[in-house]
Amino acid sequence: MDAILQVNQLTGGYSPRRPVLHNISFQVKAGEMVGLIGLNGAGKSTTIKHILGLMKPQIGEIKVDGATLEEETEQYRASFAYVPESPVLFDELTVEEHLRLTGMAYSVNDDQYGARAEELLEQFQMLPKRKAFASHLSKGMKQKVMIMNALLADPPLYIIDEPFLGLDPLGIRSLLDRLVEVKRKGAAILMSSHILSTVEAYCDRFIVMHHGQIAAQGTLDDVRQAAGTEMRGGSLEDAFYKLVTGGHR
Repeated sequence: MDAILQVNQLTGGYSPRRPVLHNISFQVKAGEMVGLIGLNGAGKSTTIKHILGLMKPQIGEIKVDGATLEEETEQYRASFAYVPESPVLFDELTVEEHLRLTGMAYSVNDDQYGARAEELLEQFQMLPKRKAFASHLSKGMKQKVMIMNALLADPPLYIIDEPFLGLDPLGIRSLLDRLVEVKRKGAAILMSSHILSTVEAYCDRFIVMHHGQIAAQGTLDDVRQAAGTEMRGGSLEDAFYKLVTGGHR
């Protein structure tokens, strides 16, 4: 499988004198979902900001679908869709208008747009709200709009940050079902979440961050091995706590 996201020896943060990230490297390949996990302050959000191009690496390189932000800015930005932890919408646009705007931004043709939009509105139980302004939506509904926008774009890479906050059970199930579907079609997915049981159930590989470094990465067996041989057969949560606490809970 080809690597859609490549993060190579990334060091970065808000100040050159005190980097948050220290020489981290990982890949997300086509057709796989990778879980990015860590305690608050571990460096997950800073990593995502660097991938999004909101922060510039102090050292290292990031490629999305073979492009770097510096050399192929338009291709780089068109190659991913992002679902943030807190939804950000235009208050005076309707749900449909947000979808239309996303379709235009990602050059989705009219036939594809119509089919995708209707399918997403139905799957996320948003058909009755298609004409509603964003200012009139609940937080959970706003999050659904963010998710629908990302799925409408159909990019090679999805970057999803704590997507389950505010979603109702049907919304969570719809999102997970859709992620499985786009992964099967060849998309790469980087998902950050604190819900370790869900990460374990749906992700193919895992990246455990701690103090701005990668404490472990790979399959569940790889993470267990990094946590200690006695972790053989344990859950992701068990291995995670061992890695970030040194065995002291």
